[in-house]
Amino acid sequence: MRLSDEQYEFIKGEVVALFERYDVRCIPISGFELAYKMGITLIPYSALTKKQQSAAMKISTDGFYMEDSSGGDYIYFNDDDGIPYERTNMTILHEIGHCVLDHTGGSEEEENEAGFFAKYAAAPPPLIHRIQPEMPEEIADVFNISYEAASYAMNYYRKWLAFGGKDYTEYEIRLLRLFEVA
Repeated sequence: MRLSDEQYEFIKGEVVALFERYDVRCIPISGFELAYKMGITLIPYSALTKKQQSAAMKISTDGFYMEDSSGGDYIYFNDDDGIPYERTNMTILHEIGHCVLDHTGGSEEEENEAGFFAKYAAAPPPLIHRIQPEMPEEIADVFNISYEAASYAMNYYRKWLAFGGKDYTEYEIRLLRLFEVA
């Protein structure tokens, strides 16, 4: 399911606003750090009882976001040793997307929005442009994302260049200012 152009633009603006609000200024983007700054409690599956772990895995093998009745925000995530950091970090960014975008239903559209939120937060094209990558490995190394995610980021970056690129939007200018090198 493709989101509308308006949804993509809204989400990109929300990512930048979030980075501004929580003073995110360095690459790679850490979902763990961002969750901490936002006051979201991170709970690894390994901290749960076996019964709770089983229930969590039925919800998602990667992780999920919950808000309790008092308004507390929680991200539960699978911290199995076999899961690479890059995937766990992307899961946490995805779940932060659900929180920021005020998702409640778990619809396909909400999943796509949160997925795009994580993708954009982890490796925004204007920041990729600063490194002038020739191969996805360069993006993977700088942004500490998986090769697969870096390949998607490279394709997205190329589309971004083809359809405007350095004709920066207002939110892209704000993003670049956040990440200026002193």
